[in-house]
Amino acid sequence: GRRFANIICKKADIDMNKRAGELSKDEIEKLIDVIQKPLAYKIPIYFLNRKRDIKTGTNTQVVSNGLDTKLRDDLERLRKIRNHRGLRHMMALRVRGQHTKTTGRRGRTVGVSKKRGG
Repeated sequence: GRRFANIICKKADIDMNKRAGELSKDEIEKLIDVIQKPLAYKIPIYFLNRKRDIKTGTNTQVVSNGLDTKLRDDLERLRKIRNHRGLRHMMALRVRGQHTKTTGRRGRTVGVSKKRGG
């Protein structure tokens, strides 16, 4: 997000008004290093997107393909333990408590069909 990007630029001593194409190789390597090891640069834990990982118990910042993999693993774990959220994901229903009686019917039966004839 924007706040995480700002704090990374500050920790790497890079001008935030620079465009990505204007960065030198050294600046890019510094950014990559800060993103891969944010705790070493004293970035607070609440900025990270993977706090207290279920399997490892560590606080990390997951990026790119790793983020997709972690999300898939989390959903698979929820399905495996037959958690309510996992079951909702399995049935392709809303997970976060939204109402489903009248909304989200795309691709499913809609309303009541009228009888034909007189």
